[in-house]
Amino acid sequence: MNNAFFSDLLTSISERGRTLLRRVGSSEEKPDAAGLIELCEALLSGRGEASGTAMAREVLDRYGHLNETERLSFFQTLSSSYGPEREKLAKAIRAWRTQPNNADASDLHFASEPRRQELIRRLNRAPGGTGDLVAMRADLLDLMKANKTLGALDRDVVHLLSSWFNRGFLVLRRIDWSTPANILEKIIRYEAVHEIRDWDDLRRRIDPVDRRCYAFFHPALVDEPLIFVEVALTETIPGAIAPLLAEDRQAVAVERARVAVFYSISNTQRGLGGISFGSFLIKQVVEELRRELPKLEDFVTLSPVPGFMSWLKTASDLPVSDEEKSLLSHLDEPDWWRNAELEGQLRAVVEPLAAHYFLKARTSKGRLIDSVARFHLGNGARLERINWLGDTSAKGQRESAGIMVNYLYRLDDIEKNHEAYANDGTVVASNAVKKLLKGEGRRLLDMRLG
Repeated sequence: MNNAFFSDLLTSISERGRTLLRRVGSSEEKPDAAGLIELCEALLSGRGEASGTAMAREVLDRYGHLNETERLSFFQTLSSSYGPEREKLAKAIRAWRTQPNNADASDLHFASEPRRQELIRRLNRAPGGTGDLVAMRADLLDLMKANKTLGALDRDVVHLLSSWFNRGFLVLRRIDWSTPANILEKIIRYEAVHEIRDWDDLRRRIDPVDRRCYAFFHPALVDEPLIFVEVALTETIPGAIAPLLAEDRQAVAVERARVAVFYSISNTQRGLGGISFGSFLIKQVVEELRRELPKLEDFVTLSPVPGFMSWLKTASDLPVSDEEKSLLSHLDEPDWWRNAELEGQLRAVVEPLAAHYFLKARTSKGRLIDSVARFHLGNGARLERINWLGDTSAKGQRESAGIMVNYLYRLDDIEKNHEAYANDGTVVASNAVKKLLKGEGRRLLDMRLG
């Protein structure tokens, strides 16, 4: 109710300000990027709350009507012409060099702030401004792919969004069949890992006694889940996704459940890319589940490996023989895994390669190749198990060669594992995964080919 009241109040102020803008005749001129920049200048120089709120809303509305070329021009102007005020910054630098002290350091800090940051703050005051800025960031990310000079602007946007979307503002809510339909519809639309086909499919994922779904919400985006996780309660750690999603599966009695499986984690807002609150989501869900179900012993993921097949096809230093490399070409054949002999030969090659992919392979910048692995290992999980034929769907075969993995979240080890990965790039892995790397799979292949 408080949020609704505040939103209505802002809207009222904005509408009164729009009336003022219409009186001075400024809102209908130059509907292109140049006109938008003029309005931004007016917004930065203005002081009135009503006119400023209305002007911010006007800027965001006009931005929504720009085409891609005009948006690029707008972003380029913000990037090149809305940096720090040079004279003010130079004066602060001279003062600091003359006699450094805390006051001068503070002046230098504020003088170095780009003008575009204050512009973005003022835009955020408009009714619905936060959501519009998140959408604007998504446009910026698209345009940055071919325009690297926009990087400074993006850093400023990320700096502000990180403050507005920090953990203290986020609210965890359980999603179930009683959740309003408009939110449930977004869960269907935003599911990014395992497609939800229809409402019946959604109900199977959130309604049974052995299923849970949680999402983070922000007060400024009341009915817009930012990130959500789907959880299955099981008796043992699963190695394949199909049994978890099967229409005819038997629900597990809650009193028998010992494992909580995070089998899908979906970010819903592209404009918040790079602003990570997924780790907070996992940790808080673990706390919620432990409070509700104290008999749970293990908290694991059942995760895809979306970069694996691409690496198998493009890496120039695969640790395989020519014969094994030729064998890998069969992975492109439909349903290759139904051929028992071929499946056995490929398993002996692919499983050790999967271990190598996680433990040894790196990008040119020294990072883990797989984004899902970076996420979970960076959050303190342990690479627990590599699951052969964990996902035999077309997508699973195309992206992961059917491989899925379990990342284990052991609360006593999370901080230690995180520090090892963050400081040294160390991938904490189980002995079972390490043994795969030592070549036991390749010896098995030699026996089968011999």
